[in-house]
This record gives sequence, C-alpha cells and structure tokens, in this order.
Amino acid sequence: MRGFFIGRFQPYHFGHHEVIRRILEEVDELIIGIGSAQESHTLENPFTAGERILMISKAIEELNTGKRIYIVPLEDIYRNSLWVSHVRSMVPPFEVVYSNNPLVIRLFREAGFKVISTKLYRRFEYQGTEIRKRMLNGEDWESLVPRAVAEVIKEIDGIGRIREIANRDA
Repeated sequence: MRGFFIGRFQPYHFGHHEVIRRILEEVDELIIGIGSAQESHTLENPFTAGERILMISKAIEELNTGKRIYIVPLEDIYRNSLWVSHVRSMVPPFEVVYSNNPLVIRLFREAGFKVISTKLYRRFEYQGTEIRKRMLNGEDWESLVPRAVAEVIKEIDGIGRIREIANRDA
C-alpha cells in the first residue's frame, strides 16, 4: 500500500519525523508532498522547494527504513474543488492519505479517499513557526530538528536568510 502525506516543512522537524516514522510502519511506500512549493524567501516560507527536498531526504536517511519514499513538490492552485485532482496529477498513485489538516481531510474524503488522522507529536514544541522564531531570535532551534536538517540550514545560510527577510542584524 502507498500512502500520501503533505506538509510545508518550513523546516522539517522532529514532529514531522515522528509522524513519518509512524506512517512508514503502516505503508509499503510513502509519497511526501511538499505543499506551497512555489513559496520561498518569506518569514512564513523561508526555504525553497529544493531545499526542503534536501532536508527531508537527508533526514529520512536517518530513519533507515529501507522503504521507497517519493518527495514531490506541489504548488498551490488556490481552487479547493480542484486541489485533489491537481495533487493526483502530480504524484504517483496512492490509496491512503495521512493528515491532521481539516481542509485536507475534507477534500480527500470528498474525493473518496481513506484518510487517517496523524497523531501530533509534541505539537507546541515541534512546529515550524516556533523553530523559525527561535532562528530569528538567536535561540536554540537545532534541538528541534534532525541533525541532517540543521546541516542543510547551515549550508544554505538559512538563519542569515530569515534574519535578512525580517530586516534584523545577525
């Protein structure tokens, strides 16, 4: 069975890591959709789709699952009634969707898909907004992301980018 999981991953963190680890216990293959792939260089979406692919692929190597994982960037189309068709046209076929987003759940259920709600993992600590805030303010953020993700963010000077976008001095 092949599953589908979507997120913005701005950045990929231990909450995502735990959800994906759990999903991989239930499926043979997993498609990870990178939502809002066209967005980058903003405070809410500082990383490009390519950078997020790099973060996710390197972090998932640490899980050492041996399962096939596809990472597909998905641009927003701003038409909810067409969104599931758009996703289906961009990714390999799948049987089950994993999400906690009420709109995603509703749209895929209306399209006839089985949808499984993912259990959030330490949600108040592991969320992109908190991690980006810590990066901006010079606080500890590395403890909230897999080592490989921290390395990618340093490689691309992600902290510098976020601070420049916010117009603050490093």
